[in-house]
Amino acid sequence: MSQLTMRRYAGPADLRAMQRLTQRIWSHTSNSHIGDQAWQRFLHTGRESEWPTALWESGDDVVAWGWVFLPDHLELMVDPARPALLAEVLDWFATTATATRRTVAAIAAQTHVIAALEQHGYRPADETEFLSYQSRSLAELPEPVLPPGFTARPMRGSEDIPIRLAGNQAAWPGSRITEESYRAVMAAWPYRTDMDWMVEAPNGDAAANCLIWLDEHNRVGLLEPVGTSARYRRMGLGRAVCLAAMHAARAAGAREAVVYPVSGGGHVGAVPLYADLGFTPYARGLTYTTDG
Repeated sequence: MSQLTMRRYAGPADLRAMQRLTQRIWSHTSNSHIGDQAWQRFLHTGRESEWPTALWESGDDVVAWGWVFLPDHLELMVDPARPALLAEVLDWFATTATATRRTVAAIAAQTHVIAALEQHGYRPADETEFLSYQSRSLAELPEPVLPPGFTARPMRGSEDIPIRLAGNQAAWPGSRITEESYRAVMAAWPYRTDMDWMVEAPNGDAAANCLIWLDEHNRVGLLEPVGTSARYRRMGLGRAVCLAAMHAARAAGAREAVVYPVSGGGHVGAVPLYADLGFTPYARGLTYTTDG
């Protein structure tokens, strides 16, 4: 067996190595998708110092990683065949976080993660909001239906970034995504312009958008993000752009789509949209916390 080594994240090539582990062990018992990591890492440039990240390697393979969102939150991935590494990741987190109260994300099916968390003094957080992990088969998809004058199309390339960002800002006022960060997203694996869809209004606005991240190995696409500009809501555009993106993913070989909307705590958000699209929950996100 190769010697185990730990090192700090050094750049985009390391994210790709982290994603290889995520892809290799992905299933409905995993709480992350390769698209999650690309979107979160490059969504906002200039924040790298807020995200200490470490990789544990055996030979050429990453077998565990930890990604801290300072001051207090950890996302992690550990090969289930190496559960003992969880203790190392959690110990590293304890010395890296800058807050006394710390949190870690998981789902119930990750029994090896939860066992390690409990052994380290973590307990389930009393939270009413949670991520709802949902999926749907792509075997049968309705066709997108759009109002007259509206069209659904994928990104053509970097020349579409300004319209894409204007639509993003209209969907999420206050968004800090910049042209620089979206270029970084587009340069990240497994981004594809043919999986980045928008509904274009008659006046040229990006009225709705859906980016689907295709994991070709597992044949599953993650919808992240999905948004509709405030002035164009209740026109069926969110449904149409998601269907267009899922059709593109199916044509590229995907068999399944997943999405992780926030649910609970009176938070309605996009949950009704995904229910209407035929998504059904398969897991609930959990947060574990410790004060020591």
